Amino acid sequence: MSNTTRNRIEVPDAKEAMDKFKMEVADELGVPLSNGYNGNLTSYQNGSVGGYMVKKMIEAQEKQMSGK
Repeated sequence: MSNTTRNRIEVPDAKEAMDKFKMEVADELGVPLSNGYNGNLTSYQNGSVGGYMVKKMIEAQEKQMSGK
């Protein structure tokens, strides 16, 4: 799988919401993420944002599925 297909937004209308969510998560974790280039951040910092986003999305889906 190439990088061009892995990083696409499946629902284009959700791009703005996903960007906002990413910035909120980065702020929670204390990662100085900015719009645009973030080459000054470590792989660990960038990975922690993505990983925590996935964790929060799974938690939200589990709550929805359990009816809470």
